[in-house]
Amino acid sequence: MNISEVNRGITKHKSRKRIGRGVGSGTGKTSGRGHKGAGSRNGNSTRVTFTGGNMPLVQRIPKRGFNNRWALKVVVVNLGQIDEAFEKGEEVTAESLAAKNLARGRFDVLKVLGDGELKKKLKISAHRFSASAKEKIEKAGGEMVLLAPRTPVEDKKREQRKAAAAAKKAPAK
Repeated sequence: MNISEVNRGITKHKSRKRIGRGVGSGTGKTSGRGHKGAGSRNGNSTRVTFTGGNMPLVQRIPKRGFNNRWALKVVVVNLGQIDEAFEKGEEVTAESLAAKNLARGRFDVLKVLGDGELKKKLKISAHRFSASAKEKIEKAGGEMVLLAPRTPVEDKKREQRKAAAAAKKAPAK
């Protein structure tokens, strides 16, 4: 193969397919729609889940329970993992855990569980701590920092409305 052959046959602006322009064009007569059937008629469209008359996959799969789309995504980290990854006196935050690949992906809440031993004095910041984790951190002489949960948008809007109402009621000087 020569370098001059690499782009041969590739055109920058390909001309559109002209359908219904005679039998000799290859897309004349039925214009690429075939003979008869719903696909040959105008205004035809099928839904995404249509599987040619079979029972659609969406309907075949069993559905159970309730999937809470507003549930908080909780990431758990064990004390044993923290003990291995961090040196004595270091500060353990959600960002530092993500940097060391202990808290992967997007999450709303970080919870520290008490599996494993903690032998180092660490300052650990998280949204939640299990009872056994609290006990082990205190025993090792470490410190726990409870992070504030995310404020829902509705709460923020409510606070703004209250502030606006209070500003309206206050007499102008």
